[in-house]
Amino acid sequence: MRLGYFEWWEEYKNSGTLKTIFWFLVLFNLGLWFSIFSSRVQQNSELYFLDIGQGDSSLVLLPGNVKVLIDGGPPNGLLEKNLQAILPLPDRYIDLVAITHPQQDHYGGFIELFKHYTIGAILTNGQSSKNVSWEELEKVITEKQIPEISLHAGDAIIYGGSQFDILSPAIGAITKDINDLGVVMRFQNNALRALFTADISAEKERELAKKFNLGAEILKVSHHGSKFSSDPDFLKAVGPRVSVIGVGKKNTYGHPTAQALNRLAAVTTQLYRTDQDGIIKIIAEGNQLRIFQRAL
Repeated sequence: MRLGYFEWWEEYKNSGTLKTIFWFLVLFNLGLWFSIFSSRVQQNSELYFLDIGQGDSSLVLLPGNVKVLIDGGPPNGLLEKNLQAILPLPDRYIDLVAITHPQQDHYGGFIELFKHYTIGAILTNGQSSKNVSWEELEKVITEKQIPEISLHAGDAIIYGGSQFDILSPAIGAITKDINDLGVVMRFQNNALRALFTADISAEKERELAKKFNLGAEILKVSHHGSKFSSDPDFLKAVGPRVSVIGVGKKNTYGHPTAQALNRLAAVTTQLYRTDQDGIIKIIAEGNQLRIFQRAL
């Protein structure tokens, strides 16, 4: 049956295609303006794994000074210190923030950051939390009128020659482990692939390995090196040259665990930990990955 215009629009606007186009246009325009006005124009994409204590936070800098910040660590003030160490002092604009799931060690740092930085848009998995700190974050988002959108498996964010593919969660997904609803995304351009895995479990890792070609040069290790993640078959499917664990110097979880470290050692050539190595910066030049470490 042929759809009328408004019926077609209602169906089309809920599709991943429209979301992909929307984010392409958003990032294209943001990148265009920043390539004009920013004094810091880089040619290669840069990946940073931030030293924010027990939690996760990663920054992807795209050509034209377009910035994608994935998670913000706990509310300890370290996120802003990391960004100040990386970005020029006048630069207080983040094009896109992704909150993989509503647990404080992934979003807590955004509460203060959003008060001091201008944020283009926020990507979430559509979940919320009854935690007081999450409610505080939502209040700041509302006050700052930051656009929010939830993306799911099959959606993509495209800017120039770079792309973020959303691999998980699926729309309507239900799981006994809230960590398995975390946003899993694969970043890729003509030089490298990087896989960001939030806090997913070994079960979810195996599921994704069956669905996708996960091969990537860089892996953000799942769940801070928990023994319940970093499945051997998943790691073989990814085959990372470099793996990075976001973990705090002091944590009560025993992260990273010996089990996870042993499994990672069997597949990766270089393993970094933010508790020991500080901020990890990775740049791809040809077939080479240049890796830098910096303490705060």
